[in-house]
Amino acid sequence: MAHAEGDSIEMAGRRPQLTGRAAVLAVVVCAIAMSLAYPVREYIAQRRQIAELLEERERELAALNELERRNRQLNDPGYNKQIARERLFFCDPGEKCFTVMTKKPTQKPKPGTTATPTTTVTPPWYETLWGSVEAADRRPTPVSPTPAPTPSPSPTR
Repeated sequence: MAHAEGDSIEMAGRRPQLTGRAAVLAVVVCAIAMSLAYPVREYIAQRRQIAELLEERERELAALNELERRNRQLNDPGYNKQIARERLFFCDPGEKCFTVMTKKPTQKPKPGTTATPTTTVTPPWYETLWGSVEAADRRPTPVSPTPAPTPSPSPTR
């Protein structure tokens, strides 16, 4: 019997692995983690959205700065005069302007290649416009409907 008393003393001295307090603590920690999961996820999503909005703001500010620069450039009388000279061939009063009409220089073929560059000549805008006016004035030829094929009589026996 002495042996049985020793076993019961050892069992009493040994603590169980999961006590009631530990189980309650685990449940409380899980409840806190579950209650914080959604707000943390929303916080991270909002931070990501803020970062995207900041990047978009930077892009929009860069575009705004470019538009303001272009506005200042277009409001500059010197720039307008330069563009009028280059694109529209304007001249100042009393100034003699000449326009040399030459073909565009063709590119020289690279050594070792025999292919010649093909250049497409586009007519001036007024010729294209006049051609479209003439095409619109032409009356379309009426299209006669083609007669439907008539079935040939089949020989009867």
